[in-house]
Amino acid sequence: MVKLGVNIDHIASIRNLRRGFFPDPVFAAHIAEDAGADGITVHLREDRRHINDGDVKNLKRIIKTKLNLEMSISTDIVAFAKRIVPDYVCLVPEKRQELTTEGGLDIVSNRKKIEKVVGELKGKKIKVSIFIDPAFEQIDIAKKIGADFVELHTGKYADARNKTERKKELVKIKKASEYVLQLGIGLNAGHGLDYENVRDIAKIRGMNELNIGYSIICRAVFVGLFQAVKEMRGILKKK
Repeated sequence: MVKLGVNIDHIASIRNLRRGFFPDPVFAAHIAEDAGADGITVHLREDRRHINDGDVKNLKRIIKTKLNLEMSISTDIVAFAKRIVPDYVCLVPEKRQELTTEGGLDIVSNRKKIEKVVGELKGKKIKVSIFIDPAFEQIDIAKKIGADFVELHTGKYADARNKTERKKELVKIKKASEYVLQLGIGLNAGHGLDYENVRDIAKIRGMNELNIGYSIICRAVFVGLFQAVKEMRGILKKK
């Protein structure tokens, strides 16, 4: 069965609106795990706009499943990850002005720097995933620099304006997924997935894990976090 990684960044976003202590991402992680999450995902951004260093430290100490740290390749973030030693990291691109991650990390153009970071993290026994667009040349380099997983960017699929466009993007993701498996890399996916569009991605052969956050937190506003995670877990079971 496809694993569900629940991203709890936006629990911290709500907390930070009042610069207080509630809602607590650590408490959210407990609820998500109790509801069936296979892992907890957080993105420690360079500007700390939601999750902060203390959150990551506390999560590393208390979660029962696994901690997946999304992160840029900036020097201070890499150094922090090496100190904390999460179960996984997922290397992602990052722009200060973006509302959310806008695309995959370009490994082709930044191979030397990314390869160095991958080596440093793996030297700490941290499994490394790289968030990339579903493009064969990016997958090739991910394999060559030693990535354990790739996480295919599903944003264009999720944002498709009509069924024809969505089907076209789904075909791209399926072909890229097949190539990932041929190369012997672990296959994950994420970005923009919700209760309506997730099923076709979950059906892809060999899919290991989907990382989903925003849609789950939005649903939780109305039904509670436990129920929101449970519903997403149920969709993945029925795929």
